[in-house]
Amino acid sequence: MSESLPSRHDAEEASIEAPDVATPSQPASAPVPANPLASRSIRSFVLREGRITPAQAQALDALWPRYGLGSGDSRPGNALPEIDAPALFGRVAPLAVEIGFGSGDHLAECAASRRDTDFIGIEVHRPGVGRLLQRAQQLGLDNLRVACADAVEVLRAALPAGSVDEVMIFFPDPWPKKRHHKRRLIQTDFARLIARVLRPGGRLRLATDWAEYASHMREVLDPLAEFENLAGAQGYMQRPDDRPTTRFEARGLRLGHAVFDLEYRRR
Repeated sequence: MSESLPSRHDAEEASIEAPDVATPSQPASAPVPANPLASRSIRSFVLREGRITPAQAQALDALWPRYGLGSGDSRPGNALPEIDAPALFGRVAPLAVEIGFGSGDHLAECAASRRDTDFIGIEVHRPGVGRLLQRAQQLGLDNLRVACADAVEVLRAALPAGSVDEVMIFFPDPWPKKRHHKRRLIQTDFARLIARVLRPGGRLRLATDWAEYASHMREVLDPLAEFENLAGAQGYMQRPDDRPTTRFEARGLRLGHAVFDLEYRRR
């Protein structure tokens, strides 16, 4: 049976500032709480449970201990402990983080093709987490871990400063209505949290199929002293050959949208 593509509102990560509506309660059988951000403020996502397949639910039950970050009180909904990547993966290797991985296809492909790099995926949408865990097991991925948590808290407290080589944010929710622009993930405070965890020379890679959001990203990131736009005055990069096509990107292309790739270096 084919799986429906989760809405971007379902898949998006991170919180910003001011009260929001309550989120749905968690099914009793799931090991990962359905409301990981119960008392957060304005967020760049709306957490809807959506349809979770039996296979995804089974993956969450069986595979969370292997791939999930946090256990007991430190599982999603509570603070994650500080992430010690060399201890977690059993080696010293470059560390890449994808924020808002949606269904996880892109992240699984990256981890499978770049075995010399360790990956952490951050996502609040439980069906997407379950799907990624399935793929991780099928592909035998030892270089992947998953946080079902608010990206703001992971960047602020769980990842040590200067511990990350690459942050990827591909096709985040554009929140196109002007009154919703405050919910966009790419904001100055969030960018500074990314800068905190990136090592000097580390990369921030982004992509969107929403032209106005691409401009917004540049308006936020280009003035920051912590980042250098590697495309220079042109602003946008050619599509990287090593970036697998995401489901959101494929849908945007079918709709005739242009795709904008951006890449920044941490100064």
